[in-house]
Amino acid sequence: MNAQETSLNLKEAFKGKFLIGAAMNAYQIMGKDTAATNIIKKQFNAIVAENCMKSERIHPREDKFDFSLADKFVQFGTDNNLVVTGHTLIWHSQAPDWFFVDDAGKMVSKETLIARMKNHIQTIVTRYKGKIKGWDVVNEAINDDGTYRNSKFYQIIGEDYIKLAFQFAREADPDAELYYNDYSMSIPAKRNGVVAMVKKLQKQGITIDAIGMQSHLGLDNPDIKDFEASLEAFSSLGCKVMITEMDISILPFPDKNAGAEVTKSFEYKQQMDPYRESVPDSVTTAFEQRYLSFFKLFEKHEKAVTRVTLWGVTDANSWKNNWPVPGRKDYPLLFSRNYAPKPIVDKIIKQTLSE
Repeated sequence: MNAQETSLNLKEAFKGKFLIGAAMNAYQIMGKDTAATNIIKKQFNAIVAENCMKSERIHPREDKFDFSLADKFVQFGTDNNLVVTGHTLIWHSQAPDWFFVDDAGKMVSKETLIARMKNHIQTIVTRYKGKIKGWDVVNEAINDDGTYRNSKFYQIIGEDYIKLAFQFAREADPDAELYYNDYSMSIPAKRNGVVAMVKKLQKQGITIDAIGMQSHLGLDNPDIKDFEASLEAFSSLGCKVMITEMDISILPFPDKNAGAEVTKSFEYKQQMDPYRESVPDSVTTAFEQRYLSFFKLFEKHEKAVTRVTLWGVTDANSWKNNWPVPGRKDYPLLFSRNYAPKPIVDKIIKQTLSE
């Protein structure tokens, strides 16, 4: 699944249509993986941090923020003229335990959690004011059935925590774009739940600039028609749409209901890891057709879609190698383990140029 270097790069091919981005891991941000950062500089015009801005990393204790990696990440974006997205301000997962408990280990009051949220959001957003174009303000607040996720934020504050998060971010940087981000967005019930939530927030005076569709895809799931229906539903709200965490796994999936729930984990079985040595041509063809179909869809809706971000740079560092089954070998991205563009890169470029 390798290819010779293509003459035209992705960001040139999509110029005037939408941003094309990649998530950066810690090694890349620290400058220890220059092969990957060279790909980013050549191929992409937008970046997002994979982990270093999540609350457990950037705010490990109530009295301690750790901006060391986040500062380097934002500086890399500034130095290389890349559009920077902050990910993520409020998320139930990868949040530090202290956020929700007092010194005695008991659940904090609504007022205390709101104050902690405000301090967390406004300290971070203010620090990067003018340097970060937009923020994933709230991540994964809606269940697949359209109900609110029963997170600790929801348990202690109620659904208003979402409204408050957007208010606090808007106060800290009135010029930044603010996003809601979630996975499995093509599920009709989840689509309806997100639409209902956004409409309610809009009636309360909250502006959500874009809705992020994470887009962790498989070869046959989700149905692209369902995906398009959600894209259209979200754009009809007056929001832009961002494809925020795109990858396409070629491996069998043990539970199609897992979506991108990071707490899901399944025991390794060899039959669930069929391509350790090589990928059959038929699978490569299906993988390429899947990418081409989705990029064609994004271009069809280019007036609504403002950014497409791949969740990682190469197959070597994709989270899909270890989720939802640890230790597998997956091939979900556009660049191979030896940092070469796959043939699909050239095919995506040729497709967009022929449109």
